Amino acid sequence: MNMYIGNLSYNVRESDLRDVMEEFGTVDSVKLIIDRDKGFAFVEMPEDSEAQNAIRDLNGATYEGRQMVVKEALPRN
Repeated sequence: MNMYIGNLSYNVRESDLRDVMEEFGTVDSVKLIIDRDKGFAFVEMPEDSEAQNAIRDLNGATYEGRQMVVKEALPRN
């Protein structure tokens, strides 16, 4: 499952985010995007059940001083 993680601190690195997500299972990839307005990432986990657990536990959780938004990434239309 591909997940969107938003409202990230500018101090977060891909390796930091990978460490957090690996607490829930296998992580295939982490793509961190930081621009002047916001920080967000896309994380790919092969097991949907592990990804759902991460979404349930991390959405709204505070990480590096900011409340994360964690949800399934939907394809652009």
